[in-house]
Amino acid sequence: MSIGVAHSASPTQQSSYELMSAENKGMQDDPLLNPAVFWVGDGESLWEQKMGAQNKSCNTCHGDAKKTMRGVATQFPKVIKGKLQTLEGQINQCRVGAQSSPPLSYESKDLLALSAFIAFQSKGMPIAVSENAINARFMKKGRQTFNERMGQLNLSCAQCHEDRAGLKLGGSLIPQGHPNAYPIYRLEWQTLGSLQRRLRNCMSGVRAQQFEYGSPEMAQLELFLMWRARGMPLESPGVRP
Repeated sequence: MSIGVAHSASPTQQSSYELMSAENKGMQDDPLLNPAVFWVGDGESLWEQKMGAQNKSCNTCHGDAKKTMRGVATQFPKVIKGKLQTLEGQINQCRVGAQSSPPLSYESKDLLALSAFIAFQSKGMPIAVSENAINARFMKKGRQTFNERMGQLNLSCAQCHEDRAGLKLGGSLIPQGHPNAYPIYRLEWQTLGSLQRRLRNCMSGVRAQQFEYGSPEMAQLELFLMWRARGMPLESPGVRP
C-alpha cells in the first residue's frame, strides 16, 4: 500500500500538507507510520462483510473496490435522485436500501473506515466536482455559507481561509481550507475524523451554532468546498497536526 505525496494542483491552490513539518509529512506519506491506514484496513474488511436481511456486502453489488470505486470519491457530494448526497450519506443509503441494515452514526468507527477505504481508491486523482444545472441551487447555498459571517466572533470561512490564508493565528499558519485529505487523522484528535467534524470545530471556534452531522447545510458547504478545491489531488487518508 503506497501513501505517496500529493502536491497542490496549481500555484493558487495549496494543500495544508505543504504547511506541515517534515515529520508530519513523513507520517502521512509512509503507510507504516500513517495511523489512518488502520481505518482503511477495517474498511476493506467491512466492504466484504455480508449483513442485513438481504445478506449482502458492498462487494455483492459493487465488486472489487479497487476497480469500481476508483474516482468515486472525487465526485462527491453529488445530486442523486434530487438529493444532495455526501459520500457518507451514500454509504448509509446503500446500507438501508441494499442491505436492509440501519445507517451508521456519523463519526462512528465503521462509517469512517468505509469512507476512508473508498476515498483511498481515488488517492492522487483530481477532485472532479463541477458546478452545473443539477447542483446549482445547492452550490449557491454552500457558497453563501462559506462567505457569511457567523457566531459571536462575526467571522466567515472566507475571511480566514481566503483573506488571511498564509498568515498566522496563534503561532500556526492559516491554511486555505481545502478538503482534499479527508477523512484525516488529526494528532489533536488522536483519531480519524470527517470533514464535517472539522467544520463543526470551526463553527465552535467562532462561537456559532454548529450544523448537525448529515444535515443539508453540511452537504451544501461540503459541495462548495470540494468545487473550490477542484483539480487538486485527493490525499486521503491524510494526517494533520
